[in-house]
Amino acid sequence: QVHLVETGGGAVQAGGSLRLSCAASGSVSSNSDMGWFRQAPGKEREFVAVITRSPSGVTTNYRDSVKGRFTLSRDNTKNTLYLQMNSLKPEDTAVYYCATKGVAFKPGLRPGNFDYWGQGTQVTVSS
Repeated sequence: QVHLVETGGGAVQAGGSLRLSCAASGSVSSNSDMGWFRQAPGKEREFVAVITRSPSGVTTNYRDSVKGRFTLSRDNTKNTLYLQMNSLKPEDTAVYYCATKGVAFKPGLRPGNFDYWGQGTQVTVSS
């Protein structure tokens, strides 16, 4: 089992910044993909940024709409994932969820490909 706890959400004005953290505990594997998803009211949960691992290396994947604004990083020594969000826009408003997979090198970036989820943290960006 893996337990994920997100912190760092809040309310900011457009153009502001927030840093989300996700602390993982339990049977955490540094080889398992880990990342952030978000869900706005009335919308499906969507991929935001994920670090994926394969036998050939590590890749950081970003949703097109957040490229250049969001930065994903992982500190394996602390089992913590970070999402630095800059130049926030009202359309970034959502509940942000941290997620990871229970199996190393498991492919896929859809929510259904991830096995463990945090409780979510609200991010609200006002115009």
